[in-house]
Amino acid sequence: MSDKFDVIVIGAGPGGYVAAIRAAQLGLKTACVEKWVDDKGAPVLGGTCLNVGCIPSKALLESTHQFHKTQHADVHGIQTGDISMDVKQMVARKDKIVSNLTMGVAGLFKANGVTLIQGMGKLLANKQVQVTAADGSATVYAAENVILASGSVPVEIPPAPLTEGLILDNEGALNIDETPKRLGVIGAGVIGLEMGSVWARLGTEVTVLEAMDEFLGVADKDVAKEAAKIFKKQNLDIKLGARCTGTEINGQEVTLKYTDAEGDKELVVDKLIVAVGRRPLTKGLLADDSGVKLDERGFIFVDGQCRTEAPGVYAVGDSVRGPMLAHKASEEGIMVADIIAGHHAQMNYDVIPSIIYTHPELAWVGKTEQELKAAGVAIKVGKFPFAASGRAMAADDTDGFVKMIADEATDRILGVHIVGGMASELIAQAAIALEFGSTAEDLQLTVFAHPTVSEVIHEAALAVDGHAIHMANRKKR
Repeated sequence: MSDKFDVIVIGAGPGGYVAAIRAAQLGLKTACVEKWVDDKGAPVLGGTCLNVGCIPSKALLESTHQFHKTQHADVHGIQTGDISMDVKQMVARKDKIVSNLTMGVAGLFKANGVTLIQGMGKLLANKQVQVTAADGSATVYAAENVILASGSVPVEIPPAPLTEGLILDNEGALNIDETPKRLGVIGAGVIGLEMGSVWARLGTEVTVLEAMDEFLGVADKDVAKEAAKIFKKQNLDIKLGARCTGTEINGQEVTLKYTDAEGDKELVVDKLIVAVGRRPLTKGLLADDSGVKLDERGFIFVDGQCRTEAPGVYAVGDSVRGPMLAHKASEEGIMVADIIAGHHAQMNYDVIPSIIYTHPELAWVGKTEQELKAAGVAIKVGKFPFAASGRAMAADDTDGFVKMIADEATDRILGVHIVGGMASELIAQAAIALEFGSTAEDLQLTVFAHPTVSEVIHEAALAVDGHAIHMANRKKR
């Protein structure tokens, strides 16, 4: 048996690598196990988020957003003439960003003294970790504590089996290197909408099939309704209640078969992206006598502080309950490392922002109006449009609104929901307010700089009590 560690982390994604760094910072002898390697056999750090998820998708979204802005720069008096997009260069830029960040994680491991162990990690009994290398050799390590951060993988569906270059998951979708004329997307969630937006901006005819009858059921209904209206203007054809029943490959085309309220239909596309969700990657992670238990969907059972049923073993990120979000995984990793080091730590699962990086962006934190009404909570609501913001007008980015919900009796802010430019940045202000138990009045009394987009948060807080300054307020009944 090799060296014993205070902490061994299995998985170097946003939950795992952050947990490892934090543990090492706290003076714990820490190792991180990662199985992912590149085509040269070198370890790939950062997990799905950094390599084939959050970061590369944002790079493509930013490139195509800049292209779209340039196409419409005449509103600012800028005459550009004909412009074009070099898709291969766009993808190369994305790959360079990913490479830089991956090397950055490796540098952080070195700077903080984290030992990287390359191979497939498996938890054995008594907090032992078996690591199987690429050549099949296995080494067993011992630890006082183990953190499981194995992440997740895309859900595959039998009617649309992945086919090289034609039927793609999220990883394949990030490597399309020429603009398809027709793109089909199965799933109108985060990945589906973001990838659909990337190609719609470049002129692709995009059709999104969503099996649910309701668009963005997890979002506040006002946000979902506004987003659907905007996406329609952006030529995203979103078909609700449309369930994929099969696919056929015909040369370089895919015939997508689906059924909706009107019956059976077909759609021919050049590329098809399957984006129906993700599932925990826990297969092969646990020995039968590890003491860690899974539920029927493969998620690891944990308590509110990410402890499993095996003493000294924790699990974080996509492999446990809660939203599959990188920032949620990272904060869980920090909490667990702090607990292992003997510190008091607790994560507030009621204040986790959610974001969809289309344009305009969608972002929310806290409860929706529908959730609060269903729970019988008396509320008051304030809304303020970006169209009434001077800074948004100057930026020619006036779609959407901020919606703030407060408790009618206590005035405490319960939820904030945004459709608009910079929503991903603005939502942090709302998250801070909720974390500190702020009231709408607290934000009403806060001085916001002018002119800034942030003023929409201020005005929405004022609107909660019918006191918005830069729009006509609805009379309170």
